[in-house]
Amino acid sequence: IPQGYRAEMDNPAMLILMPPVLRNRKDVLFGNMPEIYDFHNKIFLHSLESCLGAPERVGCCFLDRREDFQMYEKYCQNKPRSESLWRQCSECTFFQECQRKLEHKLGLDSYLLKPVQRLTKYQLLLKELLKYSTSCDGVQELQEALVAMLDLLKSVNDSMHQISITGYDGDLSELGKVLMQGSFSVWTGHRKGPTKMKDLARFKPMQRHLFLYEKALVFCKKREEHGDGYDKTSSYSFKHFLKMNAVGITENVKGDHRKFEIWYSGREEVYVVQVCSIETLSMCSSSPFRKFLP
Repeated sequence: IPQGYRAEMDNPAMLILMPPVLRNRKDVLFGNMPEIYDFHNKIFLHSLESCLGAPERVGCCFLDRREDFQMYEKYCQNKPRSESLWRQCSECTFFQECQRKLEHKLGLDSYLLKPVQRLTKYQLLLKELLKYSTSCDGVQELQEALVAMLDLLKSVNDSMHQISITGYDGDLSELGKVLMQGSFSVWTGHRKGPTKMKDLARFKPMQRHLFLYEKALVFCKKREEHGDGYDKTSSYSFKHFLKMNAVGITENVKGDHRKFEIWYSGREEVYVVQVCSIETLSMCSSSPFRKFLP
């Protein structure tokens, strides 16, 4: 793909076949695929090949290069832009000619999806290795590698939601890493004093999508998907945010174990949040929230 498609975009003989909207936009269409390709071809493949006689050492290969795998997050974040450009140009003669030369049965879009598919397969590989490595060296490293790949998948998923936030006046990257995100029912509680559930029950909750960053908790309103087929997209309209250095949390609100309370600046602002499941409640009240409380 880098040679048969991407490099051909710089070929003067192929320029006449390219629509104007495609010219000088190979970085949009392919994202950082060359970076991913070079990493695997020159570094990671050789590390894996060194484990042919001792597959339990594969875990170390992943752990040694865990930071490099963050390049997948950049690729996935660019994917919506890439897909949009592809939809505009997919029927053009340039792509048809490249596909003919390569003798590919599948179009370019199938190959642009490969890095995303590969990312999801790593954790399956590690799970399979662990299944047959219960009593040998390297088990702990395999388990740690699996956790690292699952964390990467979650990070990519969270970041894909983040790029759909609209209306924020500033740079979201300044808020730090996205630790978790999800949809919740939110009530604005009473200023000062504990929140009484019987009072809250009289009011209809707001539906909000919350993004927990290292430095802030961001409240958004999820907009309904619009468009058809590939054009279906979701967006999150920014509403407000709370700085984490002034946030406190009460893990259980009396009267409903699915709710927890977020209070701000000494209870000047109070928000009661209801999760969709007990599992989500456990996740929200554990490490990410507690780690960043003052």
